[in-house]
Amino acid sequence: MVKQIMVLVALSIVLIFTMSYAHEAIQLLISGHDWIAQLLTDVFSGGQAGNLARGLIALLSIPVLLGLIPAGIYWIIKRNWFPYFMEIVWIVWLVQIGALIVLSKTIA
Repeated sequence: MVKQIMVLVALSIVLIFTMSYAHEAIQLLISGHDWIAQLLTDVFSGGQAGNLARGLIALLSIPVLLGLIPAGIYWIIKRNWFPYFMEIVWIVWLVQIGALIVLSKTIA
């Protein structure tokens, strides 16, 4: 427990020192989500089901793609499935959801 708290404090300090880079990364994540959602408006209808499908695909595509990058590199090197694929997907998804919620609160 103490070790986890020390890691959390250390990561928080690193994030404070690299806040501008973290801000850029989150902006890129949101821009990528918006770009994918805009591309999908041509594919799906404007109804409720089309908006739901478009939002779902836009929300899931970036975390899965970002999780596939280290998984592909790991597979090329080890010829085995990457054991932390879903953890990376969950972390990216949570960051993306958090950023989108904060963004929607500031706009509305």
